[in-house]
Amino acid sequence: MSLWNISPVPFYTMNCCCEEEEDEGLHLLRTPLFPTESVTTLSPMNSNFAPLYSGDLLRSILERLNAPDLARSACVCRLWRIIASDRSMLERSFAAPWGVKFIVGIPSSTAFWRCSSLNRFAISHKIARGDSIARLALKYSVQVTDIKRLNNMMSDHGIYSRDRLLIPICKPDLLSNSTCYIELDTHSKREVAVLYLEGGPSHESETQMNDANSDRRKKKILNSVRRSLHVDDGTAEYYLSVANGDPRAAMLKYNEDLKWEQQSNGV
Repeated sequence: MSLWNISPVPFYTMNCCCEEEEDEGLHLLRTPLFPTESVTTLSPMNSNFAPLYSGDLLRSILERLNAPDLARSACVCRLWRIIASDRSMLERSFAAPWGVKFIVGIPSSTAFWRCSSLNRFAISHKIARGDSIARLALKYSVQVTDIKRLNNMMSDHGIYSRDRLLIPICKPDLLSNSTCYIELDTHSKREVAVLYLEGGPSHESETQMNDANSDRRKKKILNSVRRSLHVDDGTAEYYLSVANGDPRAAMLKYNEDLKWEQQSNGV
């Protein structure tokens, strides 16, 4: 049968992921772009191809991808980006290769999820009397240089100024069915998924983690207001303080002041 004898089917649009996301993404691929009479060739890109617009089926497909491929799939269109950027999808692709059960915490950037290599994980070791870099390396079967590199230490004496050290993981089996906590270590300046072999993070660690997450959220809001208003950090901070941290109210207040200033100057 000739391809030209096949009944034409509607063409469904695929939008670039660089455009702004909408609240409802599942309808994006269901709007015909051209009249059905103008389409004469069948392909997954211009036919009624179910996986392209079925959210549940697309999710089941993307769940099979590793972290780098999931990041690439987010660039196909807005619908794919919505699904591929979902927290559960990102966490699953990051944790699945190592059998991690739960990931607790919010990374400073979604780029954290794109690399699920073993060096994204570390063991938290609380410093005790008599500990040394050499002893810890022997205990955890890792190299001394690896511990020092991970903790940003220039010498072995740096251990005495810290409450804990991050230990590289050399045995992936340790991560099986575990719970890891995304933390930004203040000494090493590294953001890793931390495994606690005994218990979990202390109350102080949880407080620091919550404070860090709060600071990151405030910084993101500040940067967003600064870019939107084309002002410096000081001006953006002022209007956010006046608006009690509400970015929308801050921008409205700025526009009101700008309009009043222009009227006062006769512009």
